[in-house]
Amino acid sequence: MERPLVSVLLASYNHEHYVEQAVRSIMAQKGVSFELVVIDDGSSDNSPQILQHLAEEMHFAFVSRPNKGLVATLNEMLAIARGKYFCSFASDDIMPQFRLKKQTDFLEEHPERPACFGQVVNMDENGNLEKKKDPRYTPGVPEVSFEDLIFGKKELHGCSEMLCTDVFKNLGGYTDKIKTEDFAMFCALASRYGSLPVLNDVCCYYRLHRNNMHLKSDLIYPETIKTIQLYASPRLAKVAVAKWKAYWFSHLAYTNKLSAIRMLPHLISTSFEFWKRLPKLFIPKCFLKY
Repeated sequence: MERPLVSVLLASYNHEHYVEQAVRSIMAQKGVSFELVVIDDGSSDNSPQILQHLAEEMHFAFVSRPNKGLVATLNEMLAIARGKYFCSFASDDIMPQFRLKKQTDFLEEHPERPACFGQVVNMDENGNLEKKKDPRYTPGVPEVSFEDLIFGKKELHGCSEMLCTDVFKNLGGYTDKIKTEDFAMFCALASRYGSLPVLNDVCCYYRLHRNNMHLKSDLIYPETIKTIQLYASPRLAKVAVAKWKAYWFSHLAYTNKLSAIRMLPHLISTSFEFWKRLPKLFIPKCFLKY
């Protein structure tokens, strides 16, 4: 079979209400050759049955198997991806029309770039879109540096990625040392290849619901710190980790003051970032901004 320009990797897990929308939005892409690779990672709902019917209808590669976790699932799909480029996509999101074409056009025009990213528009559980792009990611245009990432100055969204497949495979793929795959991937690329380009185009309609990964702060903050220590030099890591510990403390001081007190011995530092946030511990939540 002719090699597709893009491989879309979709890891499915317990999204029976959303996965058909996700798949149909991918298969509706135009203007570029692509393949869709789907693995259901041990869903306990009806996702596997829905995907099996869709695979028979639209002829994409589909495997259903016991749970191995997201990183293992992504690496399994990456190993069989045939596209020159690839992107991962969540089974609860929706891909905007012409997203694949816009990003492949950019990478074909800039062969020196290992990846590109884009913008996100959030939507609620029912698929109602917000009117504007998520402002957390617009400052990333036209690029985000490694220092921007580790110091939390700018952000990238994993659902907006497109990467050169061989480049990322040569980096070793998704590391199993980190449970949050996106930030580690950003840092691996930026530490090796420099600043990462960010397009102004919307690349994902991101569904907000109570099970989103970004809401799991007890996982996000420690894994972010581990990632920084893995990819940054000792000098940069020392400063960056102090900043992220201050961000973590600030989050706890707003959401759960008892937890903030318990974590104080682990998060306290001499940095200005920490001490300017310490008063939040003593201010009632109703007087604070998140």
